[in-house]
Formats: sequence, C-alpha cells, structure tokens
Amino acid sequence: MNINDNEKSAKTQCAQIKKWLEEGNSITSLEALRLFGCMRLSSRVYDLRERGLDITTTKIKTESGKYVTEYRLAK
Repeated sequence: MNINDNEKSAKTQCAQIKKWLEEGNSITSLEALRLFGCMRLSSRVYDLRERGLDITTTKIKTESGKYVTEYRLAK
C-alpha cells in the first residue's frame, strides 16, 4: 500500500484551517505556517473552496507596508 504523506498532510491541514475559519478567524500565509505548518495556504484554500466553503480573499497592508492575502469565511 502506497501512502502519499503530502496528500495526508494536505487533508489534515485542510481540516485544521476549516475549523479555524469556522471559529470566525481569518488567516494569512504566515499565520498558516506558524499555526499549522502549512506552506501552501492558497492551495489549501482552493481545496476547501472545491468542497463548498465560501472563502473570501482580501489584500491587507502590513505594518511594514507590504501587502498580504487574508482569507476568511464569507458572512
């Protein structure tokens, strides 16, 4: 039996991110890395959208002046 660790990890990360968003939180790539070890948040968001979650995308400006993408569940 061949188990793809990346696929297993992606499913676990999706579950963690879904729960986080359903609790009313937003998330950025840096937060996803810190909280869940997720280095490809946009891919996990894609997966969750494919499963029917209505996730919005907003560009926010950081204190350093850079822009990052923030994801949250639509209201």
